[in-house]
Amino acid sequence: MVTGRRLAPRADRERLPVSDERSDVVSSPYPPIRGFIENTLIDWEGKIACEVFLPTCNLRCPFCHAGHLLTDSGELESIPVEAVLDCLERHKGWIDGVVISGGEPTLHPSLGAMMELFRSHGAGIKLDSNGTHPEVIEDLLSRGLIDAISMDLKTALDERYFAAAGTTCDLDAIRRSIQLIMASDIEYEFRTTVCPAYITRADLLDIAQAIPGARKYILQQFRPDDCLDPAMNEVKPYSRETLREFAEAVREHVPSCIVRGDWAGPSGS
Repeated sequence: MVTGRRLAPRADRERLPVSDERSDVVSSPYPPIRGFIENTLIDWEGKIACEVFLPTCNLRCPFCHAGHLLTDSGELESIPVEAVLDCLERHKGWIDGVVISGGEPTLHPSLGAMMELFRSHGAGIKLDSNGTHPEVIEDLLSRGLIDAISMDLKTALDERYFAAAGTTCDLDAIRRSIQLIMASDIEYEFRTTVCPAYITRADLLDIAQAIPGARKYILQQFRPDDCLDPAMNEVKPYSRETLREFAEAVREHVPSCIVRGDWAGPSGS
């Protein structure tokens, strides 16, 4: 097992293409949907939601479990938006909203149109994003289309980020997204998957200093299963006790930091 050391992206394996270009899908007025869960209790805290998964991503995190969504090769089932609307209508008064995840949803220019459509059916909207397109987040916030957002922070915002993200990216853009989210009045959380190959206690402290006083910061357990980089499947996760020790240290900067599942608060079990 590999643990406690930083790994660079592997150069000896075939890499999926990476593009920061936003999707130009024009066959529909809405982004393509490549996955759909009719109801979930875990992806929007305190809410019952359905969840849609949009394809393509501009990052290639080695520990990613959604490799099938990183490109839109046409091999995945295409789910009509009408299926989501039907779900919302059938469960009106029970389902609180829709979680839009990916992939990276902000790569789709018609994301706002999809949100407006769901909103017209009485649904709240939660967005999952990697924060690489702050201009999209700013636009959606200004239009009142987001009720909640989860933003992933891969590691500290310096050269370490490129290894954890599997590619280079605009760190200033990520910082801008952090600023926009923290200045908003919507529900939000930042979250980090604590993969020992890329994340140490010191890294988490550096992340925390970039989001001081954030309303919620979640440490997520890494799962060595079906990772984009097969080498990650050999990495031994930190124990739950270690994650809680990390969270306790992070609370010096972000008092709300908890380990995913510890919803009772910083002292929860």
